Amino acid sequence: MVNAILIVLDTLRQDHVGCYGNTWIKTPHLDEFAKEAVKFTKMYPDSLPTLPVRKAIYTGKRVFPFTDDKLGETKSGRGDFIGNALGAPGWGSISESHDTLAERFQRKKYISALFSDVYHQFKPGYNFQRGFTQWEWIRGQEEDAFLSGPEISNEDLQKYLTSKQQGTTSGTVFAKFMMEQFLKNTRWWRSETDTFPAQVFRKAGEWLDLNLDALIKGKGFITVESFDPHEPWNPPLHYIRMYEKDPDWEKGCQKITHSLYGPADILSEQELKNLKTRYAAEVSLVDTWFGYFIEYIKRIGIWDNSIIVVVSDHGHMLGEHGLIAKAANPLGREVADLVAMIRFPGGEMAGKTCDKFCYHHDIAATICNACKISYKDMDGKDLFPLVKDDKLNYYDHVSIAWGGSVAVYNNDFWYNGYIWDIEEGSLFDVKKDPKLNKNIISKAPDKAKELLKLCWEDAREPIDMDFMRQFKDRLGCTPVTKGLTRND
Repeated sequence: MVNAILIVLDTLRQDHVGCYGNTWIKTPHLDEFAKEAVKFTKMYPDSLPTLPVRKAIYTGKRVFPFTDDKLGETKSGRGDFIGNALGAPGWGSISESHDTLAERFQRKKYISALFSDVYHQFKPGYNFQRGFTQWEWIRGQEEDAFLSGPEISNEDLQKYLTSKQQGTTSGTVFAKFMMEQFLKNTRWWRSETDTFPAQVFRKAGEWLDLNLDALIKGKGFITVESFDPHEPWNPPLHYIRMYEKDPDWEKGCQKITHSLYGPADILSEQELKNLKTRYAAEVSLVDTWFGYFIEYIKRIGIWDNSIIVVVSDHGHMLGEHGLIAKAANPLGREVADLVAMIRFPGGEMAGKTCDKFCYHHDIAATICNACKISYKDMDGKDLFPLVKDDKLNYYDHVSIAWGGSVAVYNNDFWYNGYIWDIEEGSLFDVKKDPKLNKNIISKAPDKAKELLKLCWEDAREPIDMDFMRQFKDRLGCTPVTKGLTRND
């Protein structure tokens, strides 16, 4: 029998991890895990952002073209109950018609648990804990209404916000509300062990101890969700010192720890540098506690009778394309390229790299097959044969949907634009322009149309274009470029 261990790291950029080629960010534990696992370089989300990703991972079902969410209605300003989340179809509860991984394991008498600080999963009306024997929400991320007081003084709050003279975006407006709550939630912290990654991975490790009998028999399933390195980026100072040696590194700067969801030039050069440093430090913080959990797995003796999946949901632009955002359009590779590694039971094929296309929704099928659990009715495919057979390919391209915007990538070209036509879209020659900086759609409109058609075919059911058009100018959790403005 085989245990299943699923670890999801939010907002972890592929190019900010050592085993994917980064030379300056310190991720020793992820790098070591890569040596003992299969590393995937071209795993992509079917749909974005946060909750659509988790629907796909938890169910093995594609979320695009959002048929299950068409009737959802937002009941509060930020979609706290159910539905569109201001224009992000797919942002809602898991369909009752779809089995979750936890439910499939439950039917096979597995002991299971979910440990998560991804507060979106636990908002009223959501059901991402379905099927788990035990689940725990680690409170306090972002604007989670965890603590009601004491109040944060306006003087302290203003230190964390962009100055009005530098501009206003939807992100900076939201930041005032979010940072006020976040500072309340975290003001009691005294040491690194109070940070969210430490809380999440320590609680997951404790669960391993308490359920060792079942785990030794290969009858355990645990999902560990770390919202970090998602913003706000507030790592302990000693992690920042790993990357910043200047004792005056914050002098003359705001303490910007949140994403602007807007133009990077709202920040000074030093503030942008500090923001990148904070993100790098947050990545290393997550790596530390990820390593703690992996060592726990090894120490208690379930390393070889477990399938262990480590995956990110998306990344974040930190000045690339002139933005600090995870935006639907442009959807850069900084956002779409994922960290994805799987250690198969017994370490089979450890150290191998898979450069073939695959998706988030393939993870559920892969986990199920390793544990001899049915993955009937899933859209995902088992990745084990894909890795083992060099001649096997499941996909010759990937398509990624976010609201009314899509990206399609076929190894040679990258299309990004609206789902209904190529107007206002962009096209990039990836071989010549891997960072997607030179839009060639005016020179090759037929190629853009060809890629967009592939996305339509991927839907495998009629796409309601009138429904999709509703989201052209709506924020969708994160705005499209035209919604990102600067006041000069």
